[in-house]
Amino acid sequence: MQIGQVSTRIGLSLRTIRHWDEVGLVTPSARSAGGFRLYTETDVERLAFIKRLKPLDFSLDQIKELLATVDGLAQQEELSSERLEDLLGRLAMFRAATDSRLDALRHQVDSLESLSRDLKNLDTSTRSYNASQTP
Repeated sequence: MQIGQVSTRIGLSLRTIRHWDEVGLVTPSARSAGGFRLYTETDVERLAFIKRLKPLDFSLDQIKELLATVDGLAQQEELSSERLEDLLGRLAMFRAATDSRLDALRHQVDSLESLSRDLKNLDTSTRSYNASQTP
């Protein structure tokens, strides 16, 4: 798949996909004869995974570390027990950070819903007041 198709499919800009390639988050599996980036289904899944991390405010370095952890765990039959324990520890750290950020986002959503209700009530009470003032 070419970059334009990938962009449309997962809702990322071409610029973002290129940037993530440049910083080493996801590298296209191949290049066409003309030098165009070509992405496999696995590449697209990786891009979608990274996209899901962005609202959690992970830095690009943190995302790189998480991807390295995930990639390492995919090779677990080749890992020493020490390396496996290290990767599982890192994964647990990312899971805890994700849970913490998710809780913060839930709190933010609750606050915004409360604000929205307050604004609706203000709108309703203002309209009621104006209607009562009309002769």
